[in-house]
Amino acid sequence: MFSITRLFPKAPVALGAALLLTVASGCTDYLKQDIRSNLTPGTYFANGDQAQAAIDGLYDNLRIMSSNDVGYGESLWVGLELFAQHATSLGQSQFNNQVLNQTLDAANPYFSSMWNSAYYGIAAANLSLARIPDVSMDATRKTALLGQAYFVRAFLYYHLVRLYGDVPLLTTPIDGNSADLYPARSPQADVYKLIVSDLQAAEKAGLPSVDYTGRISQGAVKSLLSSVYLTMAGYPLQQKDSYALAAAKAAEVIDASTYSLFTNYISLHNNADKNKGELILQAQYQFGIATNAISPLIVPYFAGISNYNDEFGALIPTNGFFDTYESGDLRAQERQFYFSSYPRFKAPAGTVNFNAHALYKYFHLESALSTVTPDCDENWTLLRLPEVMLIYAEAINEVSGATPKAYAQLNAIRSRAKLPDLSGLSQDAFRTAVWKERYHELAYENKAYFDIQRTRKAYDVAGNRFVDAVGFKNEVGNAFQSKYLLWGIPTAEINTNNKLTQNPGY
Repeated sequence: MFSITRLFPKAPVALGAALLLTVASGCTDYLKQDIRSNLTPGTYFANGDQAQAAIDGLYDNLRIMSSNDVGYGESLWVGLELFAQHATSLGQSQFNNQVLNQTLDAANPYFSSMWNSAYYGIAAANLSLARIPDVSMDATRKTALLGQAYFVRAFLYYHLVRLYGDVPLLTTPIDGNSADLYPARSPQADVYKLIVSDLQAAEKAGLPSVDYTGRISQGAVKSLLSSVYLTMAGYPLQQKDSYALAAAKAAEVIDASTYSLFTNYISLHNNADKNKGELILQAQYQFGIATNAISPLIVPYFAGISNYNDEFGALIPTNGFFDTYESGDLRAQERQFYFSSYPRFKAPAGTVNFNAHALYKYFHLESALSTVTPDCDENWTLLRLPEVMLIYAEAINEVSGATPKAYAQLNAIRSRAKLPDLSGLSQDAFRTAVWKERYHELAYENKAYFDIQRTRKAYDVAGNRFVDAVGFKNEVGNAFQSKYLLWGIPTAEINTNNKLTQNPGY
């Protein structure tokens, strides 16, 4: 609920003084909490180092999808994929089953976990944005810090507005006397205006064009902005002029040539290539500092192929989706994006057959096969170059039809997958080709459900086509209900704040 402890949390947790970010071996580390109890929001921002620490602490919010576990095998990124209905989950994961069976109500912890975490981060960003301008420090450094705070706030609101629709729009710190202590929902258009404004401010903040340590860069800002514009062009806003804006912003990232496609897909999920190549922005993890369950969640239930304490089987792609990959597609070959068997961890001479196609895309070899620790420190990828390339291709096609540059983006991704180039497609056929490529290249990266929302189309895997999402029964077996185009406003919020209204159907 909207309590003081969340909207104006005590220092140092939300201030960011608790989590200091340093760079070691090319990886961004989050250090342990500083529990000094004499710090308060009114006294903390005394110098540049404290301002830096506050911004460093904001980076924890980039882990919002990959670190918030709501139960056994129930993680926000898993839940978001289950809404797209191209995956199954371990039977004993009750909240995952509610998603698959479309029996959710507004009390489902997925809804409250996302809401609470996002607004906690927004409160911290608002505090930094309010206080850092008055800190006596180097002006260039100050501007860069503010740019990172603007990005984090935009990132969190972008998730909120897509998942819940109209949401409270809080831009200043809140205390017990604030008029917005119990806020009403703001129109989505207003939320998007703030997101765009924040990202435009971040663009002007003098951030580096690219960063290999996990910090926010110009490339990350422009990439997220291109995604925002593409979403604004679709449902529910349908601001068609945003297609041109999306294409232009994506082109800036592509034309800068600061990112390049990996030659091997293993680079998407290994430690050596964190924050490099095509990886524009990742949520950072490192053993001994911050870990996650990304890799254990995708290993079939107690398959015995790793040293993890648990192998959850929480997210298993459907065979129907796997079969939509074209013949010869490298991504569908064993141990590229998927794997169907693996040596036993304790008896490598033996092989475990899964009877399914698990996500090798997230199988983290360094932790899975470690004899030292079962903790996973795989980075969670938020933005990578292929998404930006496909945003450009889709957006420019809506503006003027497919151009040679649009084909070049699509075909570069296909070429890496060992697929032939496409050419001579109509505008509709090119749109469909790009949508399919998004599903196949960005599979299970938390893009599919948002694509359903903005296009109102579902991927019919049996027919290998796109159809109206509402009412369509996919391979999981349940017709998609219109209510699930949005998430429910958490019941606890509705009960606490009488200014809030509930989304239809909940």
